[in-house]
Amino acid sequence: MSLLTLAAILAGFLVDCVLGDPPGFPHPVIWIGKLISGSEKLLRRLFPKTPRGELAAGVVLAVLVPLCSAALSFGILYLCWCLSRWLYFAVCVLTCWQIFAARCLQREAKKVVDSLARDGLEAGRRQVSMLVGRDTENLSEPEVLRATVETVAENTTDGVIAPLLWMLAFGPVGGWFYKAVNTMDSMVGYKNERYLYFGRAAARLDDAVNFLPARIAALGMIAAAWLCGFDARNALRIWRRDRRRHASPNSAQTESVCAGALHLRLGGSASYFGKLVEKPTLGDADREIEQADVGRSCRLMYGTSVLLLLLGLGIRLAVWAFVRL
Repeated sequence: MSLLTLAAILAGFLVDCVLGDPPGFPHPVIWIGKLISGSEKLLRRLFPKTPRGELAAGVVLAVLVPLCSAALSFGILYLCWCLSRWLYFAVCVLTCWQIFAARCLQREAKKVVDSLARDGLEAGRRQVSMLVGRDTENLSEPEVLRATVETVAENTTDGVIAPLLWMLAFGPVGGWFYKAVNTMDSMVGYKNERYLYFGRAAARLDDAVNFLPARIAALGMIAAAWLCGFDARNALRIWRRDRRRHASPNSAQTESVCAGALHLRLGGSASYFGKLVEKPTLGDADREIEQADVGRSCRLMYGTSVLLLLLGLGIRLAVWAFVRL
């Protein structure tokens, strides 16, 4: 990987921290979503409407979408490289910026707190419904706050650390491969009647591409908890105890660290599409959750992101220097 690409990853992260996703700015994830929707319609027509047929169609989707995303990004960047190194750098910065989601995550979490403080519980419920898949119409204020903190903690992996690691390993092409997998899982990776079979391959692929990043993110968050002035020792204790207490092999990794660092109890049962889903809790209820905990979880997210970004860039630079010897 060239120094230009590493500089673009760093610049893309910094631009995301400053600008996030400006309203109205075209985002490639929208195009990925349209590709997923169009492919789903086509594949459902082509394959039998049986469990086996839907599983096969889902496998085709899980292969097609990430490969198309990676191939298109590779083609664009290769063409830019051939035309001009500075054009390549500019497009790399733009694509890396759009892959990261740290500022967007922090901004949306803050909207929940602002809605609660300004307009009350109903407004907070409506705002958090844009972040989570659970039913929100009957949530209490602590439950709204808990859902927001959980979202920030879990998406520290999905929205920042995993794409960062994929970019450090394979450049922006790797980042867009990951982004396609993650978007696909968010659209079809549900265990409901429509997607139980069709979305299974997408969900399993998302688990696979997040497996190592989730664990690196958890360890990075423990270190970040110490740097940010939170309880890193308790974060480590709760992570070791609760990191496997989730149906997903990855979701409880950073959630358990966050719960321990902030001395909160996260997780627990929730309603999805009108159906109560029993889930274990993470952490200990040492104190009641409060609005300030949303900001604390965002500090943990940023601390983890900066720490692993610097560490990752340092490792890549060391590898580059060693190869150049």
